[in-house]
Amino acid sequence: MNPIVEEISKIGIVPVIALDDVKDAKPLAEALCKGGLPCAEVTFRTDAAEESIRVMATEFPEMLVGAGTVLTTEQVDRAIGAGAKFIVSPGLNPKVVSYCLGKNVPILPGTANPSDVEAAIELGLEVVKFFPAEQAGGINMIKAMSAPYTKMKFMPTGGVNANNLKDYLDFNKIVACGGSWMVKKDLVSAGKFDEIEALTREAVNKMLGFELRHVGINAPDENSADQTAGTFEAIFGMTKKAGGSSVFAGTAIEVMKTPYLGANGHIAIGTNYIERAVYHLERQGVVFDEDTAKKDDKGNLKAIYLKDEIGGFAVHLVQK
Repeated sequence: MNPIVEEISKIGIVPVIALDDVKDAKPLAEALCKGGLPCAEVTFRTDAAEESIRVMATEFPEMLVGAGTVLTTEQVDRAIGAGAKFIVSPGLNPKVVSYCLGKNVPILPGTANPSDVEAAIELGLEVVKFFPAEQAGGINMIKAMSAPYTKMKFMPTGGVNANNLKDYLDFNKIVACGGSWMVKKDLVSAGKFDEIEALTREAVNKMLGFELRHVGINAPDENSADQTAGTFEAIFGMTKKAGGSSVFAGTAIEVMKTPYLGANGHIAIGTNYIERAVYHLERQGVVFDEDTAKKDDKGNLKAIYLKDEIGGFAVHLVQK
């Protein structure tokens, strides 16, 4: 997969933006970055698109700024000249796709049916846009198409929102979703960038789905661990269950048989997508201890600790 598309996959959500006034480009880009989505697909449907891309790409070099609704090779050149790092189109135009590939520019052309996907495969593409997603059959259509086209991956756009986002991202053939619910045109026009920032942060939090999974208590020895877990069982009805290195009381309390990480113990935070969570938290300055990473037999990350303690507790992410 192209490195830029890989980063889009880690981001998870691509805000789709239509700007009528270039003056809105900078504050909008700032709101998206502060909200946790350093990415934007600026559609070429408006006269302000090209210059807006230039402003965003120049003022916020850490952003992945792309051009959407690109219909011609001339628009490809204008978009790239303005600083666009990827191209998105509503349909699959072989001429435009070939032109982008010849320039080594990642393109995600729109597909809506098996014939479109086969055309994309013939052109050498590994990832395509699925558009308009909800109207074209949604996640069920993508799952059905993925059966014969096992190597193709999709970025659904059109009708994706906060309520159905997880339905799409839970499917492993989805690299990311395009959406505009956090960058609605009326909010941009009204200059409500604080509200856009809040909606963006809400979208990221909903995607990552952080929640407390369990609290780990460091006991000095196995007998103490058994007694502590037994106390939680006696008082709160949390069934005690012994494991190799700890004793659980229900699912919320884990008592370590010997002191483990953290001065007081550890806290496990579950997340919907651990790789994406690591990416987003690292952007905020969180440092992870790579030596604590645990992976499954396919090499997928399942758990990892933060480097620093919080309130005397080691904290680790776990894949739900």
